[in-house]
Amino acid sequence: MTSRRGRIMADVLEAAENASPVEAVEAVTRVLGKTLGAHDVAFLIADLSGRALVRLAHVPPDGAGAGRRDADEVAMVMPFDGGPAEQALRTQTTQVVPQPDGWVVLAPVTDRGEAIGLLEMSLPDEPTALTLEEIGRTAHALAFVVIANRRYTDLFEWGQRTTPFTLSGEIQRRLLPSSFTCEGSAFTLSGWLEPAASIGGDTFDYSLARDVLHFSVTDAMGHGVTSALTATLGVGSLRNSRRRGVGLVQQADAANADLVENATVPGSYITAVLGRLDLRTGVCALLNAGHVPPMLMRDGGTEALPLPAGFPLGMFAEADYRAGEITLRPGDRLVVVTDGVRERNAASLDLPEVLRSTSGLHPREAVRALADAVLDISGPTLADDATLFILDWYGGHSEDRRTSAGADQRRASTALPD
Repeated sequence: MTSRRGRIMADVLEAAENASPVEAVEAVTRVLGKTLGAHDVAFLIADLSGRALVRLAHVPPDGAGAGRRDADEVAMVMPFDGGPAEQALRTQTTQVVPQPDGWVVLAPVTDRGEAIGLLEMSLPDEPTALTLEEIGRTAHALAFVVIANRRYTDLFEWGQRTTPFTLSGEIQRRLLPSSFTCEGSAFTLSGWLEPAASIGGDTFDYSLARDVLHFSVTDAMGHGVTSALTATLGVGSLRNSRRRGVGLVQQADAANADLVENATVPGSYITAVLGRLDLRTGVCALLNAGHVPPMLMRDGGTEALPLPAGFPLGMFAEADYRAGEITLRPGDRLVVVTDGVRERNAASLDLPEVLRSTSGLHPREAVRALADAVLDISGPTLADDATLFILDWYGGHSEDRRTSAGADQRRASTALPD
């Protein structure tokens, strides 16, 4: 078995490396199909909306192909309908579906909890437990192929975009982390941004050090390109100072000064929550610069954390910033949102109740369920960006994760939200 596994992985890596970046996934799926005796193999990538999968295909210019086209590339959107594909992606469990002429296996393509898409395989015979294990492992390998090759091509990004981006949306997209979800031994985090019709300048960010997790949620003043440029200054400054190893107060001071000096529109500012979590102890330092207070969910209750008040970054040159501190307990959930979750029609959303109703979901699914709740109340077009960031704390930083095919099975969602 070990030699077979090793041969499959070697063949996958060789196929990926020998193909061009735009053909790497197709090359790998061909190898997988041949090795596992599949009639057909396809990769379905998760749409950026979080509410659909997209089937990418290469079709000659004169060939038939339904769906959105770009030259000889075709993207067919498959909206979630509660069926096996949605179940596989959102619960991170392989689904086996009987068909008139065989069986279809849908395996999550995942890395550290980031749901990249699905591996779809059509098999002539019902797969054994051993075959399903191999498919899950190869789906995990496919995640690395996608991650590595999407750096070199726009194909995957193009396929994921159900609707075109504005210039401000393009700028904002580049400010977000490359993965919206990250699982560690002691924590799981996930962020989500539901954009307004005219981009509102929201961002979230995180970075993992050996024993420390850094994170931030920011909201730039205004809308459109001006707001996106203000957000660029703020996020760029925060990342620059964070990478120099300075603390939260120094990060806020630097971003404040950089915005005052360089803002495209004088007086532009950013509200922000900055966080620094010690993964060994659970001690979390938090700094609030004019932002919606972060919330702590503990033992079934939800409370806004009382932090020292600070002015938004860039509002006043002589602003003074202070950080507060909380020690997280295993089972705690920290939630940070932007004011788009509370503005106008969304103000009627009972956020504590929605948070309680999603408390059993993986953070990846909880942020999307919260975004859906905002859209249900506000309608499909938001007046302001709505950003959500959830951090679950488990403790046990020195422990290893217990994973299967790229996801921590102890923390996978066991049911879809209503």
